[in-house]
Amino acid sequence: MNHRFIRFPLLMIGTLLLLVGMPLTVAARPNVIYIMADDLGYGDVGCFGGERCKIPTPGIDRLAREGMRFTDAHTIASVCVPSRLAIMTGRYPWRIQGSRVNGPWGFLNPRFPTEHFTIGRMLRNSGYRTGYVGKWHLGLLMQTTDGQNQGLENVDYTRALKVSPQQYGFDYSFILPGSLDMYPYVFVRDGEFVGKVTKQRGWSAFNRVGPTEENFEDYNVLDTFSAEVEKFIAESAPGSHAGQPFFLYFALTAPHTPTSPHPKFEGSTELGLYGDFVHETDNCVVRTLAALQEHGLADNTLVIFTSDHGPAPYAGNVRKATYNNVKQLEAMGHFPSGIYRGYKFSVYEGGMRIPFVVRWPRQVTAGSTCDQLIGLNDLMATLADVCQIELAEDQAVDSVSYYRLLKSPRSRPTRENLLMAGTHGYAVRWQDWKLCLCPGSGSLGRYGNLPKPEQAWASAVAAFGRKPKREELLAAPFVQLFNLADDPTESHNLAADQPQLVRKLYDLLEHQFDVGRSTAGPPQENDRPRPNYWGRLPAGTLQP
Repeated sequence: MNHRFIRFPLLMIGTLLLLVGMPLTVAARPNVIYIMADDLGYGDVGCFGGERCKIPTPGIDRLAREGMRFTDAHTIASVCVPSRLAIMTGRYPWRIQGSRVNGPWGFLNPRFPTEHFTIGRMLRNSGYRTGYVGKWHLGLLMQTTDGQNQGLENVDYTRALKVSPQQYGFDYSFILPGSLDMYPYVFVRDGEFVGKVTKQRGWSAFNRVGPTEENFEDYNVLDTFSAEVEKFIAESAPGSHAGQPFFLYFALTAPHTPTSPHPKFEGSTELGLYGDFVHETDNCVVRTLAALQEHGLADNTLVIFTSDHGPAPYAGNVRKATYNNVKQLEAMGHFPSGIYRGYKFSVYEGGMRIPFVVRWPRQVTAGSTCDQLIGLNDLMATLADVCQIELAEDQAVDSVSYYRLLKSPRSRPTRENLLMAGTHGYAVRWQDWKLCLCPGSGSLGRYGNLPKPEQAWASAVAAFGRKPKREELLAAPFVQLFNLADDPTESHNLAADQPQLVRKLYDLLEHQFDVGRSTAGPPQENDRPRPNYWGRLPAGTLQP
């Protein structure tokens, strides 16, 4: 059943019950805090990684003890920007056309139009006080000294931004424009740059040297963000915004590189630098929960914790971004991807499957587990259900509510299929089956994902016996089909044995793109042309 279309009748029933003196069972609308780590793997968290995790994560583990773990939660893309687009809009990111003009890294121009329906706009229009703290990386529009597009040398840091989170439905925001290793290195509060940008600096991982606020230090960012979250929660306590619920999106910059824990966290784990940084990342959760408790908001606040995708293979105990840096951690007994194959950028589960925990006192059973499939794009429809908001037919067209699973985690699935993408290949999930539209990892393999495209495609062509025509790319050597229930490590490609199932999943992908939605409702228009599902093939792979 699609809860999207029954909220109004439920509200009418509730009103009638109130009029006849019967008690309402639906609690007051909760506050919501959505915490999303950056590049945190399934196995980086104790309550998911188990013995293969060597990092203390008391904050996230507490959420699991007091709430519900989702073991089959997935991102939409194993890279930052598209995963965030899906969360913000409830649409698959390959439907959305961003600005066709772009600046480098944190000077990225807006990735979606300001008039687009967003989760912030949905909740603000419903009476919520909305806030955004942390990494933005969805594009901004800055004022420049020469009237040209924003870049390294022409941004006027004394003037307000033309487009910031405020234009997407957030009453309050305190952000970093991109990731922590993407210039400009300067905070932005409510659309205004904070401090004076007078320096040029870079940080350890990639040493991208660019404009920097004069007092900015990479190791202070998590502490600064947590302090802003604590302030927002304090201001939302009874007496400040009495009677107004709040929604806070807390987008962490860690453990994305640069791997730069605060000095007080260095040496706090036995794993080394990476363990210390993840431990500090977890401390942001600890501080958030403490602030809720301090201000009497813990019992009526829904807290969701997750990650934008899997761990980076170039991150580890070496500060510089290094090929297969993650292997050093694995040699020490810590596996950021858990039991799963692959890392960030890939189509494999290590890049796609993410830790996901929900805590909602008196609503979600403590210590419970849900093994049903959900996606990051499902946040909008879920919060619409939780907050009793009616969605229009053209809103959140790829978002499916998992509200029912919070009450009954073993009930029938809310989602049967999910579309996902690596950087160079798409994947389709249907029930326990997963089709990868590539012969390799679905990424360039530049930092450690294997097999690399050149090797994978060469092996596939050799197995096929000749160069394929484009219409032959659904043949077994060029696609991978896995049954995740039997083969969670994606070790056995069953595409040759199941050609009809391969076609079924591919047709599902095609259909959902053609109709502009994956939920029930009238067809919608996509904002951009159909993508190349196989990504960029090595030169000379196909027949001319």
